[in-house]
Amino acid sequence: MPDVAPADLLTSLLRDVSRSFYLTLSVLPRGVRRPIGLAYLLARATDTIADTDLVPVPERLEALDALRARILGKGTLPLDFASLASAQCPTATAAERTLLLRVEEAVSVLRVLDPADLALVREVLSTIAAGQELDLLRFGTVTPGVVRSLANGAELDDYTYRVAGCVGEFWTRICRVRLFPRARLDEARLLADGVRFGKGLQLVNILRDIPRDLRGGRCYLPADGLAALGLAPGDLLDPANEPRVKPLYDAWLRVAEEHLAAGWRYTTTLPRGQVRVRLACAWPVLLGILTLEKLKRGRVLDPSARIKVGRPEVRAMLWATVWRLPLGPAWNRLDDWARKIARPREAAPANGATVGP
Repeated sequence: MPDVAPADLLTSLLRDVSRSFYLTLSVLPRGVRRPIGLAYLLARATDTIADTDLVPVPERLEALDALRARILGKGTLPLDFASLASAQCPTATAAERTLLLRVEEAVSVLRVLDPADLALVREVLSTIAAGQELDLLRFGTVTPGVVRSLANGAELDDYTYRVAGCVGEFWTRICRVRLFPRARLDEARLLADGVRFGKGLQLVNILRDIPRDLRGGRCYLPADGLAALGLAPGDLLDPANEPRVKPLYDAWLRVAEEHLAAGWRYTTTLPRGQVRVRLACAWPVLLGILTLEKLKRGRVLDPSARIKVGRPEVRAMLWATVWRLPLGPAWNRLDDWARKIARPREAAPANGATVGP
């Protein structure tokens, strides 16, 4: 097995499967880039396995269990996911298929991590895999045309922790040890905000993807909240029911907003000298805020109304973070800036008249 990661494994392959995360990873200090990048790559492998709908649920669960065993050092059999790679749906990328074919290489890189880093990587990946297994058990056997929902808010909160909140915890611990071990920080608050940071990003994704998930038989809006509005999960397949579900949707938007506020507090709490880590945290939380503002005005149940932050907004966000970084007060108010630029501008009157009294 290699003593170093294959040259393209944590560069081009990671870039191709990570979408926007690779930008975040590339700005991180070298001391944490490998363990965080490897953890992300293996997490994407577990996610790709869980999403391989053409393969029966028991086989996907078996593959997840085999991968988790190898990650935890409890298994020795080489991983061969060629059948899973060939069963990817047409919308899967070539990079996702390649990742499944090369997962044995990725697992082998774990052995060259520092023992402390390895323990943290194993812990977070075990939690993520457990969350995906639970998701498969809940939704993987849904009958076509039937929509199944989480039972209550506690289940939704637990799911967002398992697949994303734990990442904020992992990120905090590894950066703390490797980059600023002597900084005087409120450790408990930083960890708690890191968890909420991850939960907020995941909740934004869940709320954005409701129409698509519904057509796959999944509803992450809790059943008890729907029942209080006189709705069943299947009712959400009809966009005409949007006014009825909007109060519940808006309530979870507020939860996501509060989580992202904690994520921004986390970013501004980091030592000011940790420029790269501050940028790496600022970008996802600001993109989350931009998306959230769009969701507030979006069509909740319309499958044709996909909410997305445009490239001009992304470029504006990147530039805004860079030039404000040395300016403490201006940097701290970037969350307000993100909310403002996400709001639609009022159109000027066609006749050139001024607006207002």
